[in-house]
Formats: sequence, C-alpha cells, structure tokens
Amino acid sequence: MPQTLKFEPSWDKALPDQDRVKIKQTFQQINHNTTEQSITFTPLWQARNYKGELLVTVIINNYSEDKLTFDQTPINYMEDDQVLATHFFTLNTVTIPSKTSMPWAFIFPIENISQQATFDNGILSWA
Repeated sequence: MPQTLKFEPSWDKALPDQDRVKIKQTFQQINHNTTEQSITFTPLWQARNYKGELLVTVIINNYSEDKLTFDQTPINYMEDDQVLATHFFTLNTVTIPSKTSMPWAFIFPIENISQQATFDNGILSWA
C-alpha cells in the first residue's frame, strides 16, 4: 500500500493554498521507500509565536502497520545534532493511520527551549 498524505480536518479547512502546495510538493519529494524507521518527521518550517514559543511544522510520516497517537510522547527539537528543546506531546484529536503522512505543528513552550537555539534548520526527533 503506498504512503498517502492526509490533512487533519481543522487543518484542511484553514490551510492557506500556498502552504497546501508546499506541503504537497514536500510530500512528493520524500523517498518513502528507503526509510528504516517506522515514523519520521519531514521539516516544513519553524517560527516563534508572540509568546516566544517555538512552532515546528513537519510532515509526520507513519510507515508502520499501526495507527500513531501521541500521549505524553517526548519529542526533541534539534539543531546541529544538539537537543535544544524537549516537550511531552498529547494530541487528543490526532490519530495518524498506518501508511499515512500528515502535516502537524508542534509547539514547544518557551521554558523548554535552550537559550542557544537559533531556530534555523532545526529538526524533530523522538526523545
């Protein structure tokens, strides 16, 4: 079964066309056949919000045969192989089916972010 791209319903309604195009283009560029990990994060963009929190938007790729949920799941924000933020995420409304990719934004509270973070070319990884 090929990997499919799915948008969470609230995202599907609110996503600007230019972001949707970028997400679809990025999804098409991912080599879905070579991953050795069952779950990966493909970076899209990152920003700080008005509270100083870090928003990291990625495509979550669930290559496994099982659905993916987040319940106090630790995720790292990394730059240059250094962990600069860790947070435990619970996404009550999000379940990613098997063989499905979905865009999502992870928000790291300001108190969890290292002062050394440049917010440039960061990636997410499992903690």
